[in-house]
Amino acid sequence: MLHVVLHEPRIPGNTGNAIRMCAGAGAALHLVEPLGFTLDEARLRRAGLDYHDLAHVEVHPSFEALLARLPEARVHAFTTAATTWHTAVDWRDGDALLFGPEPTGLPPEVLAHPRITAAVRIPMLPGRRSMNLSNAAAVATYAAWGALGHPGGA
Repeated sequence: MLHVVLHEPRIPGNTGNAIRMCAGAGAALHLVEPLGFTLDEARLRRAGLDYHDLAHVEVHPSFEALLARLPEARVHAFTTAATTWHTAVDWRDGDALLFGPEPTGLPPEVLAHPRITAAVRIPMLPGRRSMNLSNAAAVATYAAWGALGHPGGA
């Protein structure tokens, strides 16, 4: 199982979209607090539609708590500052795909954490700042899942 991690997400619709995407791909979604919304917020429920019961979602009080929960996971930090494309990663079952909050991305102290296996990016045309968080998580998760052969997929 892949682990999708949203570090301090701010926009409930993006998290709702990630819930739905993770349910579809069989990935676990991890939310690192503080969150910029409550989990019962209407925009979160609406974006996730009826997939909330089909998704595995865990909330962690800190980045360190997340890492303690996933002691064996390789953690791939997605950042526009990276030079390695997400398609160049040799994805493995149990990998964690880490995404930063909207609109700032991952803070320097998280990117510098010794548990970060690699910093990777989704390629874009020059002059573009970044992708929407839920879109980036979907692009990366489905690429990683595909590289693993879409286990469990129909």
